[in-house]
Amino acid sequence: MAENAVLRGMVLELRAMVEALQAEVADVKGQLGQNSRNSSKPPASDSPFDKPAPKSLRRKSGRKPGGQPGHPGSTLALVDDPTERKRHEPGPCTGCGANLMNAPEVGVERRQVFDLPPITVRVTEHQLIARRCRCGTTTCGTAPEGVAGPVQYGPRISAIILYLYVGQFLSKKRTAQALAELFGTPVSEGTVATMTRRAASGLSEFLTMLRDRIAEAEVAGFDETGLRVAGTLHWVHCARTDKYTVITCHPKRGRMGMDDAGVLDRFRGVAVHDAWAPYDSYLDVDHQLCCAHVLRELQAVTDTAAEADWCWATQATDALTTMQKLVLEAITTGADALDPEALAEQVKLYHDAAQIGVNDTAARTSKTMAKHNALAQRLLDRQDDYLRFTTSWRIPPDNNGSERDIRMIKLRQKVSGCLRTLTGATQFCTIRSYLSTAAKHGKHFFEVLVMLAEGRPWMPAHQ
Repeated sequence: MAENAVLRGMVLELRAMVEALQAEVADVKGQLGQNSRNSSKPPASDSPFDKPAPKSLRRKSGRKPGGQPGHPGSTLALVDDPTERKRHEPGPCTGCGANLMNAPEVGVERRQVFDLPPITVRVTEHQLIARRCRCGTTTCGTAPEGVAGPVQYGPRISAIILYLYVGQFLSKKRTAQALAELFGTPVSEGTVATMTRRAASGLSEFLTMLRDRIAEAEVAGFDETGLRVAGTLHWVHCARTDKYTVITCHPKRGRMGMDDAGVLDRFRGVAVHDAWAPYDSYLDVDHQLCCAHVLRELQAVTDTAAEADWCWATQATDALTTMQKLVLEAITTGADALDPEALAEQVKLYHDAAQIGVNDTAARTSKTMAKHNALAQRLLDRQDDYLRFTTSWRIPPDNNGSERDIRMIKLRQKVSGCLRTLTGATQFCTIRSYLSTAAKHGKHFFEVLVMLAEGRPWMPAHQ
């Protein structure tokens, strides 16, 4: 009996050990199973050997793929007034071999080639003439505005440098190399840095205007992402509307970095963000939590459920996506509000699913279960903040706009690596704010960069 009792104790210990190991294995599998489809990890972090199958969280729209009716397209088309016309006469007749020089013309087949002429730099010399009066005074001519030194680059070359470096993310070295090879103009990396600094310094008034207009907006999106600066991790913060973009860089990700951007601490509208905790510290702000983020989190829960089992996360996902579809249909048809019964039905499905999720994961016996429990509890506690988009069409259901605006910074790091100084990163972000805002107003990068290089930066009209 004593030996039996010892063995029973060992069995209990082994059972507890197995349960602990099973929970640990489940946690590890959950971490290894995270990818860009079921978490906030970027697609670039997915393993090239185990990429998840493409699967959009969007539901079918019923439209055919490709360009939709009314889309203007961007293919080449024949023009009526080509720069040059070249006529190509036929040789002898392919039938009898006769000379066709004086034969009647019965048709023309038009073919056009679009190309650039050889590009060379145009050098304009400004001669400041000095003349001496009878009285002995010498008077010299005045240089045109912007002509400050004996030798300098003009606004178009400056705009091209900024376009390549800030607009297309080339490094300083490759920007200088591109100018030398394309136009035969020697440019140093220091020149690229000088032009970037000069351009950013001319945008202080523009940046102040952007901050003020976003702070006054009824709805604005906010996001942040990491950027390697001077060998350490810094954070790029983005505040945006459909018409304006402010991008800043700061060593801190939290409230210090957000306050440094100069928008959220003055903002009193609806802030669209990804539910990161520091955003909730702004008490005078209403919140719209990003549905795209939470749908990925719910997908991670669904991925861990048995295939044959019903999953609360799947029901919550279907309810959220259906509500987004209802809003889109209402906007398309010009409705002022959703059908109360249809909305109430989906809200109930959402709430019931979250409540079941809380109950099913209440034991919190593993890190994965605790994570799923926290998600379900957040869906309940922040229900109004997740569903605020159903009350006003001005509020988007996700923060995709901010992610698109800030993604350019990640693309820059991917193309040309980190930035060497915080000052350089700040200058880069300032010019990106200018370009992003201009693009939202239908302006071309090169057009507004020429204006900036000429010392008269483009300013958007107040809307």
